[in-house]
Amino acid sequence: MSDWVTAFAPASIGNVAVGFDMLGLALEGAGDRVHARRTDSGRVTVAEVRGLDGELHPYLSTDAESNTASIAAQALWDRHGDSDGVELKVHKGVPLQSGMGSSAASAVAAVVAVNGLLGEPLAHADLLDYALVGEKFASGGLHADNVAPSLLGGLVLCPPVLLPDVYSLPVPEGVSAVLLHPDLQVNTAQARRGLAKGYSMQQWLEQQGMLAGFIVACVTNNIELIGRTLRDVIIEPQRAAAVPCFEGVRAAAEKRGALGCSLSGSGPSIFALSATGDARNIASAMEQACRMQGIGCQSWVSPMTAAGARIERS
Repeated sequence: MSDWVTAFAPASIGNVAVGFDMLGLALEGAGDRVHARRTDSGRVTVAEVRGLDGELHPYLSTDAESNTASIAAQALWDRHGDSDGVELKVHKGVPLQSGMGSSAASAVAAVVAVNGLLGEPLAHADLLDYALVGEKFASGGLHADNVAPSLLGGLVLCPPVLLPDVYSLPVPEGVSAVLLHPDLQVNTAQARRGLAKGYSMQQWLEQQGMLAGFIVACVTNNIELIGRTLRDVIIEPQRAAAVPCFEGVRAAAEKRGALGCSLSGSGPSIFALSATGDARNIASAMEQACRMQGIGCQSWVSPMTAAGARIERS
């Protein structure tokens, strides 16, 4: 019935070490694309899902009730659409179970594309709630640390207790993110279920201090303080063993001068923040450390101001 609208949504770094379920950072260079068009079906359908190689994905579902993109799109269409239907094509650019916000990127790209079909499109930030519906289906929890940066770009503070309100934070000048993706997978929902249910007051206070200090460092452009606070004392120790190359990769990053290095989301991806001039060398060192353990990998270097989701064609 109509031409396709294509939207792109970037990958993201969840938690950013200090902010479990509360901080997220958009990543430049990797992301998902969703194509959407009106149909006369009266519902949201998925025509195809293609993988990183451009071929039809071997196991991601085209069942509209089981696909993150269509679930998010249906939530938006139910509230703001009309009697027409919507057909989606999902092209994955983010590896699955990678700790790079794969499900969030699909959900965000879908709602941005479908929003472009509306007679009166919503403001960009107002799409967050609908993308979260898809992310909740995929991850089993209501948290925006991947969805919010993928939608809005940059560094975002998004505590669940404040949702749907999220806050874009300033970022320090001259600092970039490096992300290494080992050829491994970690199931986010399973990783969340495996976390301890209780923590000591000392752990809680230390982690809260790191989060507060990191936010102050970003607001005041204090790079030295980023280096002191970019540490996860609660979640990372519980998840690191699931990523066999983690300790070696972190040591390599820190040896080359990274401000800090931790898991991205639940892993297996690993991220570091560093002075922009050091980022490429740090990425190479992280790759080398990973491959020395017999694990293939790829890496990206991204500004902390990476753009969020956008319509590429309409």
